[in-house]
Amino acid sequence: MATATQAKPNPIQELKQIGQSLWLDNIRRQLISSGELARLRDEGLTGVTSNPTIFEKAVSGSTDYDEAMVQLVREKKKPAEMLWELMVEDIQAAADTFRPVYDKTKGKDGFVSIEVAPTLANNTRGTIRMAEDLRERCRRPNVMVKIPATKEGLPAIFDQISKGHNINITLIFAVDRYAEVVEAYLAGLEKLHKDGGDLSQVASVASFFVSRVDTKVDKILAEKAGQTEDPQKKRSLDQLLGKAAIANSKMAYERYKELFAGPRWDKLRKAGARSQRCLWASTSTKDPRYPDTYYVEELIGPDTVDTIPPATLAAFREHGEVRRSLDENVDLARRQLKQLAGVGVSLDQVTHELEVEGVEAFTKSFESLLAALEKSAKDIKAGKGPRQWFSLGRLQPAVDTQIAKLQKDDAPRRLWAKDSTLWSADPAKRQEIHDRLGWLDVADKMLEKSDEFTALGKDGRDYSDVVLLGMGGSSLCPDVLRNTFGAVKGHPKLHVLDTTDPATILGVRSKIKIQSSLFIVASKSGETTETLSHFAYFWEQAKRKGRQFAAITDPGSGLEKLAKEHEFRWIFPNPPDIGGRYSALSYFGLVPGALMGVNVREMLERAIEMEHSCADSVPVESNPGVWLGGVMGRLALQGRNKVTLITSPKVATFGYWVEQLIAESTGKEGKGIVPIEGEPVGKPAVYGDDRLFVYIRLEADPPHRGVQALEKAGHPVVTLTLRDKLDLGGEFFRWEVATAIAGAILGIDAFDQPNVQESKDNTKK
Repeated sequence: MATATQAKPNPIQELKQIGQSLWLDNIRRQLISSGELARLRDEGLTGVTSNPTIFEKAVSGSTDYDEAMVQLVREKKKPAEMLWELMVEDIQAAADTFRPVYDKTKGKDGFVSIEVAPTLANNTRGTIRMAEDLRERCRRPNVMVKIPATKEGLPAIFDQISKGHNINITLIFAVDRYAEVVEAYLAGLEKLHKDGGDLSQVASVASFFVSRVDTKVDKILAEKAGQTEDPQKKRSLDQLLGKAAIANSKMAYERYKELFAGPRWDKLRKAGARSQRCLWASTSTKDPRYPDTYYVEELIGPDTVDTIPPATLAAFREHGEVRRSLDENVDLARRQLKQLAGVGVSLDQVTHELEVEGVEAFTKSFESLLAALEKSAKDIKAGKGPRQWFSLGRLQPAVDTQIAKLQKDDAPRRLWAKDSTLWSADPAKRQEIHDRLGWLDVADKMLEKSDEFTALGKDGRDYSDVVLLGMGGSSLCPDVLRNTFGAVKGHPKLHVLDTTDPATILGVRSKIKIQSSLFIVASKSGETTETLSHFAYFWEQAKRKGRQFAAITDPGSGLEKLAKEHEFRWIFPNPPDIGGRYSALSYFGLVPGALMGVNVREMLERAIEMEHSCADSVPVESNPGVWLGGVMGRLALQGRNKVTLITSPKVATFGYWVEQLIAESTGKEGKGIVPIEGEPVGKPAVYGDDRLFVYIRLEADPPHRGVQALEKAGHPVVTLTLRDKLDLGGEFFRWEVATAIAGAILGIDAFDQPNVQESKDNTKK
């Protein structure tokens, strides 16, 4: 493993000079207890936001709360009681971490936010009662209670401000609704002043959700572009893509400057009142066509806050550019909004729908969290063991040494920071490696498109068959899903064509109804010769009907151009910073899955659970992906370089995917790990000292006597337990992390593909 290099100057301090505060949009116990949150504070972050979705992932996707959960079960707490006790403990600890910032800024910054139950979004009295309860529970001056900016939330906002409480108003999408929020704030301050309260002790932010506006508007624009044959109109629609969210936010900031000026505000300001700052939320980029720091860099301005998720923070830290952009090109923003209205996009309708959907999404996360806590409590009562179990015998000390080294080398944080020196000290490889690490947060981006996948699944019912035309990494995950989930009633049957063998191609042709089939042309580069040959054949077979074709490829590729020219029904531009074998949780794996009827949303939820378990703040010993990579890497260095995969029959083909991931990622430079899949489990005596066994089982499976015998004989065995088949979402992510870390330990660049590219070049010849 290469040594970390000196980091470049951090742009966070430049934001502070302009007058913008940066808050972290994430919370979990390990983040606090590990000291990572304090480190981020020292780096320049000045606050934290949380919401039900964030907390759901923290609880469901980690072991952070296991010890506390055992105690709560002993106390016979109900799930709702458990939830608020766990959440309040985290909020208090985070607030204590940021108390120095709060004191230093005299109450302007250093806040940590906790949200009222989203089930109360349309209940004014219930919101008020809960806001009071949370304030009483937290007992920290730098805690902000979050109240949604629904119609019913507005009176609750007024009530809390009039009592001198700090409030974060969340789920704002429309500028007009923002004006109502400001009115509630000003009126609340006026009442507080009239009642003799201290206005200088009140702080509030108005949280605008940004990127979701583009997600919805861009979808409308794409639909309109698909309905017109006029090239000029298509260009006009394309030019408006990715413009609505920034323009809408700029208008909000202009309204902020208007509302916090004039006699009414001057009177309050002289009495000690602070302005209610605009806070930009939902600032991660969801569309691969836009830069990963787009919504951060374009909304920088004084007297504002940006709350930023960990992956976007890492990207901004690494290559963010700082300029005062918020009040740039305001007239252009106005024109863009007028142009959107001119082409039939109603921003009022869009923002109304987003508010409703936002409440529904948070409510779903809240209910899922309660269900997860209830299940955890039942598991604790039943004495169920951990989902990851290992027996390493005499090899345990060597593994412990490796785990300690990974921790000392700061491996989890360097992985998430996309630090290329984990794999190579060669400066020439820096950008190449960085551009292959998009898989780390792709599940988050894909989850934002869950409605798109749901709609795709419904539309897919129009077809009898779906044929995936793709080679290598483009076809691996779909093949796993096809074999694992089989034919789903009411959905088309999935066929995967990843060979140029004429007999196989004709075999697929004979099994499908050509006129009711959908063909997915999948190629990252858009230039894969075999895939384009498949397309040419089936294009003629389908009588050149573009509505029977879809494409998955990098933005701007030749395949994307071809798909537009041939008027494919769907084009899915995949994030370009993902290699084929790491693409399972991107469009390459999920589009075929959605079409065949797999619950893609739930699979992504499981992936994000695992992502949180593997977060940069989680110590290596508790980090399932980094830990597994440490085991594989260390044992490979000691000669146990044959990772033998034993899988439950119901998820057997997942082993094929792991096999190719490990082989292609580590089998180079004259060294690596040799994955062995599908081999019958033999008696312990037939194996030498070159094996590491990994048993991937379903929770409902009976004990595997062969595996038990291997453990008893002293062979190193790692057992990974899946709750059900949808847990494969998490396993895709775990193994990607593990393979990357194992490569780092072995001194191998896990992401380059010299022989793969050589093969492609030879095929073209």
